[in-house]
Amino acid sequence: MTTAHEIQITVEITPNPNTLKFNVNKMLLEAGSIDFPTKEKSKESYLAAEIFGIGQVTGVLIGTTFVTVTKESDVRWEEIAQTLTEKLKTLLSSDKELFSSSLTPAAPVRNTADNEIEQKIRAILDSEIRPAVAMDGGDIVFYGYENGVVTLHLQGSCSSCPSSVMTLKMGVENRLKQSIPEIKEVVQV
Repeated sequence: MTTAHEIQITVEITPNPNTLKFNVNKMLLEAGSIDFPTKEKSKESYLAAEIFGIGQVTGVLIGTTFVTVTKESDVRWEEIAQTLTEKLKTLLSSDKELFSSSLTPAAPVRNTADNEIEQKIRAILDSEIRPAVAMDGGDIVFYGYENGVVTLHLQGSCSSCPSSVMTLKMGVENRLKQSIPEIKEVVQV
């Protein structure tokens, strides 16, 4: 019998063979994600630092109810997946602060200077694209729009995925162009 506080984890493969998505039954963030693409960037997150501490980990993304972990390409998942699962259960069951509140993504600020096209881009990203990308253990962050070019940043499983260019060009770019004819291209930062 499970208690109300017992952490349950299910592991999903992602399109990136070096990344697994660990779904948890605990709300980690209200919205968005926090990306730790290197061990050095994880210093303000107890959770990310501890996962990097396992070794052979090259990236951690904390989402709303999941943690995406990217490993070194020469390591097999069978060597570290169980250790990661147990470590996550322990960390998420503890009362320690998992990451600094300063890292929590802020709600997007709607500047009155934002133009109509940028608002449409953000709406499509937030309502359609980001939820789909999160299902694969990643996130997509809007950086800007200028002269018909949308600049985005892929995170988590999507950042180094072999199909990330396809996701960006065939998925995101086509979807945005469908609704916003002014868009000429989508590029990654």
